Amino acid sequence: MTNAHHQRPDLPEFMTWEQLEELPEEVAGQIELWAGRVVWLRRGPGEHQEFSNLLWNGLRHSAKSAMGIDPRQCWSVRTETNVFFGDHGRSDFVTPDFMIHRCLGKAYSYVRGDDAVMVGEVLSPSNTDRDIEAKKARYAGAKIPWYWEVKLRGEHSAIESVRIFALESSHGALPAGVRPLHPANYLLVGEWTPKDSDGIHFDHPFVIDLSWADLEFLT
Repeated sequence: MTNAHHQRPDLPEFMTWEQLEELPEEVAGQIELWAGRVVWLRRGPGEHQEFSNLLWNGLRHSAKSAMGIDPRQCWSVRTETNVFFGDHGRSDFVTPDFMIHRCLGKAYSYVRGDDAVMVGEVLSPSNTDRDIEAKKARYAGAKIPWYWEVKLRGEHSAIESVRIFALESSHGALPAGVRPLHPANYLLVGEWTPKDSDGIHFDHPFVIDLSWADLEFLT
């Protein structure tokens, strides 16, 4: 999740994908459509892109290892690629910083929510809790099984923590007449920091091993 630096033009509150495609790329690339509503992305400093790429590289290596062990598996790892919701149309989408999805079987296909198995966001110090929770709710509503949050340190170009969440589509007992705001949510299932571990080790959606050394920012 990035931090915007460019002046935003005056746009309508709602747009279609077709209207978005008519905008200049430098403008359209800053926008997500949430059920047609224009939501501006936050574009951040170089650290944001660097850590997204480092995570992509590490996850891709783990994906290739998993497919080598079991050729029946087929995974793709992406950065800043749209995830479209629903069975058709493109006017409802979000853009995670990195993600894993099932192989689509056809070149140049669009990724749908049902294809994605993990999405992740690199959080800069400027990201607000409201921004984070709103986007997380979108991912949960699409029933994407795994969500990662990578928090960057405020004073150094380094990762402070990596947290992994699992989708929870049921809820505990609530008083009569009380319903959860969202039908699905994420539960924290793992947290790693450079201070208390040698890297990130997780078994879903395949065995993932990322060392902190592989995730270091190079100036």
